[in-house]
Amino acid sequence: MASEPWRERPDQAAWRRKFGVLAPSTNSMVEYDFNRMNVPGVVPMFSRIHIYDPDLSSPAQMEKLRVQLDESIDHAVDLVKTADPDYMVMGMSAETFWGGIEGNEYFKRRIKERSGGLDVATGAEACQLALNAFGAKSIAVVTPYQPNGDEQVELFFGECGFDVRAVKGLKRPTAISIAETTEDELREALLELNETGADALVQVGTNMGMVRLGAEAERWLGKPVLAINAATWWMALRANGIEDKLWGFGRILEEF
Repeated sequence: MASEPWRERPDQAAWRRKFGVLAPSTNSMVEYDFNRMNVPGVVPMFSRIHIYDPDLSSPAQMEKLRVQLDESIDHAVDLVKTADPDYMVMGMSAETFWGGIEGNEYFKRRIKERSGGLDVATGAEACQLALNAFGAKSIAVVTPYQPNGDEQVELFFGECGFDVRAVKGLKRPTAISIAETTEDELREALLELNETGADALVQVGTNMGMVRLGAEAERWLGKPVLAINAATWWMALRANGIEDKLWGFGRILEEF
């Protein structure tokens, strides 16, 4: 990990780090979560990836979402680069799982090259690192995706060496409706996945809010319950030498 960062001429707000965050234009949750997990001197600056068709009602539409991201993400990087960020963060998870480990590495290279050499935190890698920190060997995962998205999540975690006991896709019909998934629905999914006996439970999909519920579920399930927004924020902080511990957002930010 890097040493504690300080700017020579510090920004009044971002005197430790500026994070350039890329998020879909349809996403209302990731910005809310990152700002709730506030760390003094760290500012997440959001740039939106244009999602002009939010329909996710079929596997074909899941693929179309990826096309939209491919068309728009370079412009989103260019926009946030005007604020001179120190580090990039991907606030959308599906693309970071697609193609397994190599797909994630390709995505990171693309963002690093476009941003002029900045390192990047992705949701997929953040979950991998957090699960390794917990020593988890087996996992079960809840997603908002269609089956083709679930297959990519299983591929990535399988290539990372985890025993993927189950992937439960909630098949949310639009990118916007992902944020309308209720905590009751997510709690039912966690209880079902817990029956697999997995060492840890994981939620992916940055617009599906589970940071608060995940922290609560760790107490009543007695195991790590990893919300992707908490894991991604944790990775970004720790990769930049920021060791502040945060409470109420899950064990990963409290213990590691």
